[in-house]
Amino acid sequence: MAKEIFFDLAIMVIVAAMGGYLARLFKQPLIPAYLLAGVIFGPSALGVITDTDVIKTLAEIGIAFLLFVVGLELEWARLKTAATVAVFGGLLQMSIIFFVGFGLALLLGFLPLESIYLGLILTFSSTLVIVKMLSDKRELDTLHGRILIGILLLQDLVAIGALSVLPVIDHFTPAVLGVALLKGVSLIIVAFFLSKYIFPTIYKVAAKSNEVLLLMSITVCFFFSLFANALGFSIAIGGFIAGISLATLPYNFEIIARVKPLRDFFATLFFVSLGMSLSLITLPSLIIPIIVFLIFVLFFQSLITMVIIKIFGYTTKTSFFIGFTLSQVSEFSFIIAGLGVSLGHIQNNIFSLAVVLAIITIVITSYFVRDDYNIYRASMPWLQWLNKIGGTYRDLNEDHKKEKYNVVLIGLDRIGYNLLRTLRKAKKSVLVIDYNPEMIRKCKKEKIDCIYGDVEDLDIIERLDLSNTSLLVSTIENVGTSMFLTGYAKKKNKKIMLFVTARKLEDGLRLYQEGADYVILPYYIGGDHVSLMMEETELNINKLMKHRKDHIKELKHHMIAGEFHENHEHPFLGMIR
Repeated sequence: MAKEIFFDLAIMVIVAAMGGYLARLFKQPLIPAYLLAGVIFGPSALGVITDTDVIKTLAEIGIAFLLFVVGLELEWARLKTAATVAVFGGLLQMSIIFFVGFGLALLLGFLPLESIYLGLILTFSSTLVIVKMLSDKRELDTLHGRILIGILLLQDLVAIGALSVLPVIDHFTPAVLGVALLKGVSLIIVAFFLSKYIFPTIYKVAAKSNEVLLLMSITVCFFFSLFANALGFSIAIGGFIAGISLATLPYNFEIIARVKPLRDFFATLFFVSLGMSLSLITLPSLIIPIIVFLIFVLFFQSLITMVIIKIFGYTTKTSFFIGFTLSQVSEFSFIIAGLGVSLGHIQNNIFSLAVVLAIITIVITSYFVRDDYNIYRASMPWLQWLNKIGGTYRDLNEDHKKEKYNVVLIGLDRIGYNLLRTLRKAKKSVLVIDYNPEMIRKCKKEKIDCIYGDVEDLDIIERLDLSNTSLLVSTIENVGTSMFLTGYAKKKNKKIMLFVTARKLEDGLRLYQEGADYVILPYYIGGDHVSLMMEETELNINKLMKHRKDHIKELKHHMIAGEFHENHEHPFLGMIR
């Protein structure tokens, strides 16, 4: 038995490595390559691996480790900026998707109980896939990234509730619901207690050794996974709660650094095992449901999400990115479908249907996220109707008058705030443009001239009179936006000084060739700043302490200004409320 498990694991790692290497060789996303490798070498094709129990076990372990790291990396203070749309918009989106999906399943001839499972399968999007793709693109901290993480977190919490109710759904009563909720709250309370009173003491000792720190962290992950499983939840939920319980410790970054390789390893196994879970034998009988549900997930779900995000006042671009990024089937779908099969509520064909939908939607989403900006630019003529939805756009700009400014600053979040303070200190008239409504409201409160919207929207860009503007600064890292601004600004005013931002060196060189006067590269500027500071201090401790004092003063100024939140609420308090 041990040899068989070792053989299966070795094959999965080898095929994942082959798929990943070929994907990188041909500059393709990694996730579709892992899925395809799993399909080819799984039971339905070559049959190199046939033990479905091992496949499902490794898949669930992969999900648990990924959600463990997701919990560790959650920055609750940053999520507050998107809390309203994530909670209320997320609940509205899930409700619509579930009920429409449930009705669609009934129309296709599925039984009511099967339709409930299918509605849930279609409702949730993949935390694993989206977090990995946003992380690879360094977009977790963007506006749409924060909103996505907030919605996904809410979906995960709702999925916990669904998993607790499904085992008793055929004899459901308010008392049964109460017991299920009590179990969930018990899990959170235990995690809160350990996180607040026990873990800080334990980790003071564990942190003195890298090896012990890693083992303790994995132990916490396994403990909560076993505890969650004993309460009737999946081990993946336990992994997620374990990550949150360690997120507030001062050692969480060290823990993340040591656990990430394990996360990546098991997440890769998850994608390969997902491909192996596909049963090609059942596909012919599921062709019509597959086509209908694919159209539903890829188009209807995306459309509904875009409209909801737009209603909450965000730009068409942000709504578009969020809508299409959420258009895939979640890893929770397999847990839900697997639970349904084990309880006798649904047949194996519905589990196969969930796998097929997940594979196809994950592959399509991977390509979308890779080229999201280009797809958005190509889709702009068909998205004009979205501009008419949501009143925040007009409300935020209704009192703005077209005036001439010395400086136009596009993108206030992160490095933009520092630039704004410097420009205002120099007595420059500054116009801020940002597509985060919360930032615009903050500007209005501080009486800063501002416009809300996407700078590539003609209605926004045409509001600008750049003829007498001496400086235009964009902190947006998207190279497509920077290219557009460079061409537009130089066309309107050849003498304008243009600062744009890029993430990669090659993008920076392209922008210089297009005519940018200076390209901001945040990841390289940080190193340059530290180098200059070392030269200034001459590594003298007294001079360094002066820099330290000034830096602390600067950070406190940011916190007072509202850029960061000084009082970090413990994550479990928000969940319990």
